[in-house]
Amino acid sequence: MTIKVAIIGLGIMGRRMLEHMRLHSDYEPDYLWDPEENACKLALKENPQAHIMENSSDAIQAADLVYLACPPVVRKAYALEAARFGKALFLEKPFGVDVEDSVELVTQLEGYAVPTAVNFSQASGIALTDLLEAKDRGDMGSILGVDMIITYPSWPRQWQKEADWLRFKAEGGMTREVISHFLFFSERVLGPLKVVSANTTYPDDPLLCETEVLARLESRQGCPVNILASVGGVQPDRQEFTIKGSLKSRRISEFYKDAESGGGEFIMLRDDPSDPRAVSLKGQLDDLSLNVKGLPNRLATIQEALRVQRLVERILK
Repeated sequence: MTIKVAIIGLGIMGRRMLEHMRLHSDYEPDYLWDPEENACKLALKENPQAHIMENSSDAIQAADLVYLACPPVVRKAYALEAARFGKALFLEKPFGVDVEDSVELVTQLEGYAVPTAVNFSQASGIALTDLLEAKDRGDMGSILGVDMIITYPSWPRQWQKEADWLRFKAEGGMTREVISHFLFFSERVLGPLKVVSANTTYPDDPLLCETEVLARLESRQGCPVNILASVGGVQPDRQEFTIKGSLKSRRISEFYKDAESGGGEFIMLRDDPSDPRAVSLKGQLDDLSLNVKGLPNRLATIQEALRVQRLVERILK
């Protein structure tokens, strides 16, 4: 039986998920809603068999699964409405920008006991899966630390421009949108982290989001996680995540390029897929189907996402 899906929020992420759910045999993403008329028109143009519902409640009630791709500040209300109707939930991160408010959301969602998961895109990817297996086998030796380097010529990135809220301090910024993915990855490798120090730089306009982050986190065993992130300058996007082992180290670049070093140059472990985004989303949707059915899966839990949100907001403040 296919899973009927409501998508709330039809910006770039909502439309992208709509496209790939349509390609997946387990899903019928037919129930859509967004307060912006233009976003609805774009979604229907790309997927004419879907339906724009009269309101968000109609979309939620028609579905088995609700995917929330709306801005963070309104996610809690939609999530709780969906949970009250017994709908499975797939949420973008973060849950919000107020940590205590998100704690309340997670507590209530756990009380409703509906299937829930959060879209940290590397969770079901081959890079993280293979790395964790190598770590568990002892191939990497002792894990000595993690380094993250994230640099962009501008923020938001070109493909994100229509999501204008991403440039503002209130809800946006690269720490919430990108660094959070690598914090999730780090906690899957090292366990829970704490922020030891953070130096975050903002532009003169108090409304705009951060432009530089220099931070150090540690695991409970004292293993360091170092973050260097910046915006500005003529350069390509750089998203580089290195897990350092005593025998071998791994480097994940651009979310999917997986390389290994035994002391020399990093060597790619597999060829790049022809469409990395399609492969990543296919993996997430395969595991989401398992999640909705109550089966074991690799997706991020709401507790994992809440821990990441705590780290992110601590870095930003």
